[in-house]
Formats: sequence, C-alpha cells, structure tokens
Amino acid sequence: MERVRRSNPSLKPTAASYAPVNFFRVPAVLMLPPWRGWNGAGMQGSLKQREAVPRGSPSTPPAQPTGFTSVLERNIEALRRKREEDERKASLQDRIAQVITRFTGSMAFVYVHLVLVGGWVAANLGIVPGVPIFDPTFVILATCASVEAIFLSTFVLISQNRASAEADRRAELDLQTNLLSEHEITRLLTLTRAIAEHLGIREANDPSLAELERHVAPEKVLDRLTEDESNGPP
Repeated sequence: MERVRRSNPSLKPTAASYAPVNFFRVPAVLMLPPWRGWNGAGMQGSLKQREAVPRGSPSTPPAQPTGFTSVLERNIEALRRKREEDERKASLQDRIAQVITRFTGSMAFVYVHLVLVGGWVAANLGIVPGVPIFDPTFVILATCASVEAIFLSTFVLISQNRASAEADRRAELDLQTNLLSEHEITRLLTLTRAIAEHLGIREANDPSLAELERHVAPEKVLDRLTEDESNGPP
C-alpha cells in the first residue's frame, strides 16, 4: 500500500487499507460439507427416506418423539391391537371353547358344583323334606360327573392347542428378532472395526474380531444341538 501511495500521491489512506487480512475467514457456504443435499430441505428429505418403509417390510418408522416411553407405548399398543385382531379372526368353536374353559377355571364353577352336588347328595340321603330319593346309589351322579369330565377335558385340550400355537408363534418371533439383532450387531462390529483401523487403534487387529464378524447360521446351531442330544448320556 505504501508503494502505491508513492507512485500516486493523490491516494489517501483509509481505515480499511490498514485492516489486517484474515486468511482463515472462509465463507459459510464453503464450510458446508461437499455432500449433496446438505441443507435443511436435504436433511428433511434424508430423514424422510430413512423413515420410509418399503412395502412388505416387517420394520416400522421410529416413534415420535423418539424416547423410551413413546417406543414402549407404541409396542404395547401394537401388541394389543394384534391380540384383538387374532381374537376377532378366531372361529366360533374356538370362541366357545375359550369361554367354557375360562368359566371352568374360575371359582364360580366351583361354587356351582358345590351347590349342585351338595343338593343332590342331601336330596338322595333324605335330608331335604318333600324331595323323593331318585338316586340312592349315586350312580346317576357318577355318570353325569364322568360325562362332564369328558367334555371339559376336550374343551381344555382345544384351548391348550390354541395357546400352544400362540406360544409357537411368539417363540418364532423371538427367534427372528434375535437373528435380526445378531445381524445388526455384526454390522455394527464391522463398521466399528473399520473406524478403528482408520484411526490406527491397535485393538482393530485383534484376531478374535474376524470370528465375531461372521454371521451365525441358525440351521447349523440346530444341527449341533440335535447332535449333542443324540450323543448325550441316556
């Protein structure tokens, strides 16, 4: 600036002429990452793409707001709706068997039998005046009790078969959830190891990590369990 003044004395110095130059001052636009769509609209579009669920996928978008309470409430509500839907889809005979089994497993069923059997025994022992004895040997009572036991055991078996089918479905759901969790953990381990290798962390070269990064084959685990059971002690 001093050299320019000497060549042209008409120039007058200003405050901006002596202001220090900040070479580290970079426009805000240049400080943004070079990735495509890194702005408000792009971030919203990225979030929408993450929350979008493909058709036929068993996954669901995250609960809003994303907190433990909201996720817990959503899971409870989803399971309740699923249980009500299964009850609506149940056949008429399954509903009848469920109602009878629920009643026979209550104290009201016990009280009713106490009254009926007690009155039957009292009437045939001549304790109740005005009531003739119609079953002195209690053969009819034993026959009715046997027939009732046959039908009640059938209803109980029907309800147990339905409960067993539901338990099998829940066990299958638990197995699939555990397999998905194992796949996600394996992927997270692979990404974490890649980050550790990039940062030069020595633990990234641990030989045991290579074995942990492999996916578990459930059919091989079942074969191994079956083999152990067959080779086990009698």
